[in-house]
Amino acid sequence: MAEELGHQGVPEQEQPDHAAVPLQRAADAAALHRVAHRRQREAVQRKERVDVRYSVDEKTAILREARSLNIAGAHYVGAVVMAHVHGDLALPGQRTQLDDYIDELNALRIDVARIGNNVNQIARRLNTGGDPHLVDTTLLARAEQTLGTVRATVGDIARAMNSAVSTKATS
Repeated sequence: MAEELGHQGVPEQEQPDHAAVPLQRAADAAALHRVAHRRQREAVQRKERVDVRYSVDEKTAILREARSLNIAGAHYVGAVVMAHVHGDLALPGQRTQLDDYIDELNALRIDVARIGNNVNQIARRLNTGGDPHLVDTTLLARAEQTLGTVRATVGDIARAMNSAVSTKATS
């Protein structure tokens, strides 16, 4: 029977009774809709083929998504593949420049926080010496100013990271 259906000897697989269906985010659906509808028809019919094998679940998911976009399954697959080829769509697990940016911001935030910890340790050491000297008072004031700058910088970096993560989630 597998040969009749075009499976060419691929064994049939039993499917679980209750397959978990992951929730799709609205932004992801909108992005796929834009990509699928961006593929323009050509003046001449496309004749070149690429044969691809899908599991039953993968094929069902592809056709379900294509139907939700009101396009043919082949059009959907072609549009998504070409979007990836042209750099408009990243594969799951593929790093982007935005991923690198987020990692760099995180490393910067950690480094700046370490500076703040060091300044805090210096201030603590100066405060435990009994009566402060004139130099200690100046150093403590400077340490307090530096800690304020570090806190503000860490906050700015965290906001930039949150913005980048939000941008990534919507793209």
